[in-house]
Amino acid sequence: MKKEILIGFIIGLIANAIGLYFAALFFGDGNDFFTILKSASTEGILGKLISLGAILNLAAFFIFIKKKQDYRARGVLLATVIIAISTFVFKFI
Repeated sequence: MKKEILIGFIIGLIANAIGLYFAALFFGDGNDFFTILKSASTEGILGKLISLGAILNLAAFFIFIKKKQDYRARGVLLATVIIAISTFVFKFI
């Protein structure tokens, strides 16, 4: 059970990282990934990019639900909640 939740958590983090990469490339000005992240941080929109990246977690969550892998879906949900809390903390600190 704990192993399945950990697998879901890791998949949630990876899905968010991939989503962040695509969101940064989509909304970036054609610069490389790290330049986009740096400029997003200085402009104060990094939290929004991270939140957009979490959209892929939705797909992972529903795939696990459809396959009846509830514990992995819980891990993805846990990763999403932790990312949301860290984005909130990052924005206000």
